[in-house]
Amino acid sequence: MQHCDIAIVGGGMVGALAAALLAPSGLSIRVIEARAPAAFEPGQAFDLRISAISAASVRLLQQAGAWDAILAMRAWPYRGLEASEWEGFATRFEARELDCDHLGFMVENRVIQLGLWQALAQWRNVVFDCPDGLAGLSQGEDGAELVLESGQRLRARLVLACDGAESRTRGFARIGVTAWDYAQHCMLISVAGEGIEQDMTWQQFSPSGPRALLPLGGEHASLVWYDDKERIKVLAQLDNAVLAEQIAVHFPPRLGPVRVLDKGHFPLRRRHANQYVKGAVVLLGDAAHTINPLAGQGVNLGFKDVACLSELVHRAVEAGRDFAAPELLARYECRRRPDNLLMQGAMDLFYQTFSNDLPPLKLLRNLGLKAAQHSGPLKNRVMKYAMGL
Repeated sequence: MQHCDIAIVGGGMVGALAAALLAPSGLSIRVIEARAPAAFEPGQAFDLRISAISAASVRLLQQAGAWDAILAMRAWPYRGLEASEWEGFATRFEARELDCDHLGFMVENRVIQLGLWQALAQWRNVVFDCPDGLAGLSQGEDGAELVLESGQRLRARLVLACDGAESRTRGFARIGVTAWDYAQHCMLISVAGEGIEQDMTWQQFSPSGPRALLPLGGEHASLVWYDDKERIKVLAQLDNAVLAEQIAVHFPPRLGPVRVLDKGHFPLRRRHANQYVKGAVVLLGDAAHTINPLAGQGVNLGFKDVACLSELVHRAVEAGRDFAAPELLARYECRRRPDNLLMQGAMDLFYQTFSNDLPPLKLLRNLGLKAAQHSGPLKNRVMKYAMGL
């Protein structure tokens, strides 16, 4: 039996950030992860999994000591964001309106993870169990006992579940979820083209679902195509040249001609854990909540979870109090659950509003987009909230 203060199950973006922000506390930390991220090479193709990192998330990555390493690999700033349906009825956010250089960065998930793992290499109190996984978990009065797939047994005062939407840790802790599937699936398409806008990320709504552009720099971008399940399955079976022809038909002309480099797809699901804390187990990121990706807030919400819990743990350690006390963990849930519910609800409302093809509603939502464009301070407040400013 080995012992640690905090066991983090999942060494992806959320789990690695949790380890990096908690490491300065001096607590002993174990990170359990099934596989290490593939090494980065400058000339390699872009990954399909891209995150729009907010200004607040950038600050957390800087605090973790990972941002410089991420920039040294690749991250692309975007300075504008636009949402529209009809031509001439759009809401557009620009960094200059907020006196900022940019609204955020587009970064591959693996690059974020690699940057965090590099930062963690300096901490002797952080130990990786990789490749390994969680095979069992039981709880007692003084923490939890973990059984790893390697056969190793580990006792921890606190267990952080950062192992994603299908969290095994959440299941072992017997924490239920409220969940449903959206009617649409999502297709990610890596493309290149000479006319791709590189300062602006945009989303245009259509009767069958939104089409979005995430710029990546150097004439590269990621396209996001939302549509019904069967339509996405058909698109996924097309070869790249035929898919490029479909993109030309179904994406707005502003995109211009593109070459398809890679593609993938996944269903859209909403999940929210019925509780974030049970005994010594704490849920963070997708293990606690998943959200419709319309606004690109998924990983940013997970990073907010990490920031909140890290702050509470550091304060407890500095004051000589129990960092795993039930009242401390209850404060974490009390702070984070309402914010996550608010964002989930807002995205669901947005999804339902733009999924309806009734002509009166189409007119109202387009008038709403146009009104939002001219809402002045209110529009800026919405963008600042999304950026974490």
